[in-house]
Amino acid sequence: QVVRVGNKVSNSITLSTGAPQGCVLSPLLFTLLTHDCAPTYSSNHLVKFADDTTLVGLITKDDETHYRKEVELLTTWCRDNNLQLNVSKTKEIIVNFQRGHNNYPPLTIDGTAVERVSSTKFLGVHIREDLSWTTNTASLAKKAQQRLYFLRKLKRASAPPPILITFYRGTIESILSSCITVWGGSCTDYNRKALQRIVRTVERIVGAPLPALQDIYTTRLTRKAIIIVNDATHPAHCLFSLLPSGKRYRSLRSRTTRLTNSFVHQAVRLLNSLPSQTPASRITKVTGV
Repeated sequence: QVVRVGNKVSNSITLSTGAPQGCVLSPLLFTLLTHDCAPTYSSNHLVKFADDTTLVGLITKDDETHYRKEVELLTTWCRDNNLQLNVSKTKEIIVNFQRGHNNYPPLTIDGTAVERVSSTKFLGVHIREDLSWTTNTASLAKKAQQRLYFLRKLKRASAPPPILITFYRGTIESILSSCITVWGGSCTDYNRKALQRIVRTVERIVGAPLPALQDIYTTRLTRKAIIIVNDATHPAHCLFSLLPSGKRYRSLRSRTTRLTNSFVHQAVRLLNSLPSQTPASRITKVTGV
């Protein structure tokens, strides 16, 4: 490894283990090391990060065989590669909307039972077993309200409105709109109004109008949908299919409000509502805004 600053290059050293944090080779080395750590069964999905791994299993007809076998294989892979799973920090959450579903036996890793929880945090987003977003929006509101203190301090220090708005967008709006395309269409009106009240409070402090959270949600939903439509390699690309007319996207069937308010359904309805003649011209207009 060497360090280059301008035209100056340091002496080279040989790394025996690991890679420096932030090194451009680190993602490549991580991919090479964990390439063989892949799900064996098609009903399971593995999400890998450097210090965290999530296993998602689809259980049908109360048959957990493939899911539990996948956990055993993951444990074996970690053991063979000198990695130790921290069972005390491992959580299991079950999402099941069937009435009278069975009480599943506890999941064990190396003889230790994994704690089963009703809510867990994944990439900063609180996910509940009923897929409601009350816990997540409450957490966002709490973080945003804590940062209002610093905004008021800047106001008392006679900071100009542009500085206050920049601070708001960087420290408060970024929290309120975190992963908004995931939960923005499914959160309750009560939770949505609670977050919007924070925006109105900031408007009174700053003395200038600010974008509503619903407008931010619509903008980001549109941009994300367009990215998926234009990327044939995206896993969700197949869900955006054109009707024979070529002017509208096919609406997906849904039997529950939960699915109707999900990202794909909301995105399809939004793209179809954009004023234009063809999907291509819709995309041009939205990206140009």
